[in-house]
Amino acid sequence: MIISKTPLRASLFGGGTDFKAYFETSTMGYGSVLSAALDMHVYITVNKKFDDKIRVVYNGNELVDDIEELKHNIIREALKLTGITKGIEVIYMADIPLSTAGIGLASSSALAVGVLNALHAYKGEFVTPEVLAKEACHIEIDLLGQRIGIQDQYAVANGGFNRYRFLNDGTVSVTPFVIDEKYKKILYNNLMMFFTGNTRDSRKILSEQSDNIENKRKQLDELVLTVDKVYKEINNKNIEIVGTELDKTWTIKKSLSNGISNENIDNMYDLAKKSGAVGGKVLGAGGGGFMLFYVNDQNKEKVRNSLKDYREIPFEVDNEGSRIVFVD
Repeated sequence: MIISKTPLRASLFGGGTDFKAYFETSTMGYGSVLSAALDMHVYITVNKKFDDKIRVVYNGNELVDDIEELKHNIIREALKLTGITKGIEVIYMADIPLSTAGIGLASSSALAVGVLNALHAYKGEFVTPEVLAKEACHIEIDLLGQRIGIQDQYAVANGGFNRYRFLNDGTVSVTPFVIDEKYKKILYNNLMMFFTGNTRDSRKILSEQSDNIENKRKQLDELVLTVDKVYKEINNKNIEIVGTELDKTWTIKKSLSNGISNENIDNMYDLAKKSGAVGGKVLGAGGGGFMLFYVNDQNKEKVRNSLKDYREIPFEVDNEGSRIVFVD
């Protein structure tokens, strides 16, 4: 039996610049995001089955004789990619209830990376975070045709709080922040996350965002510049920059697709700002899921009270990416 543990993630800056249609032709030479892995996880259990059947357990429960009969597309393609086509059981669990509607924390990519990690370990293979991320991208984008970026796969595979650059040639660089624990603690303490109360199907929003890339290159270039600016300022111990730039880039993010914000999200943002939040954003594609705010310590209770109708989700940053936590 093998169990993998893979973090979810919160993307702070640069979302949208991780689409291949942008970064492969960017005059800046790359797309870039700042992303933090969260201490909320997807767990994949893999175990040898007595017979040659394949059993997959998630919100549903499948038992099939042939791998092509599997309805769960990510798990099916991961099994095929790793060459395991019979006699196996795969069980999928998570700290936060997951659904096909989407929650904005990269749950699908965490599943893809986590199941690949567990299946490789089942075969006695060690693979690097880079390989896990590349294979997950191949499954989600190339095989399943999902119109998404590639930041999520790298964020959950690597863990930690990093700047990712997606270069014209397709390579990806991962650069952690180099600040002492005191300032990291201040930054993490000033981030608050709330559930909007609804989930959404991100595919329509992401497809529209992908279609708009050519018309939105100026805005996307500005997001890349923001990533570089924030990365530099945080390393110079200017933590407040996170809040002010979140506020500025929220306007840009909303312009990338009509479905990113809505009345409920706008109301949450206004309530938080009036109560002392410096800035914030919706996580993931938008339209629902979770909102992240930067709030100085003295205003956190005010923001908490103003958003009392929404569930606050405490979190920490997970410095580890996808890993194997049990082998028997």
